[in-house]
Amino acid sequence: MPVPSAVRARLRGFLPVDAEIRYVFPATWNDSASCYVVVTNTSVVVVANRRFRKKHPHQVWRVFPREVRIGPVDTHLSPTFELGGREFLVDEEYVPVINAADAELAPGALPPDPMWGE
Repeated sequence: MPVPSAVRARLRGFLPVDAEIRYVFPATWNDSASCYVVVTNTSVVVVANRRFRKKHPHQVWRVFPREVRIGPVDTHLSPTFELGGREFLVDEEYVPVINAADAELAPGALPPDPMWGE
């Protein structure tokens, strides 16, 4: 399920004015702390939510340069990834989002656009 537009609007308040949101997905760590991972054109921002209120971004936990890979996602039991020394749990439906964000970092990793021509 996509992140609601109201949450995306709140997350913009934690980003630089000129930041372009590319991807957003929810994640958790320690089974109780939840956050949103926001991938912009210049950075990867992890915004912690208020405790016990999953859709209320509260503060920036950490900012990484855009060159940081979020994956690979370990899908053995529950999908998890490591970022900033922490292991995050993510719903299975967001694994393709993480893969797409990481694919943007590898030049030539995306297939050529068939509508562009040669």
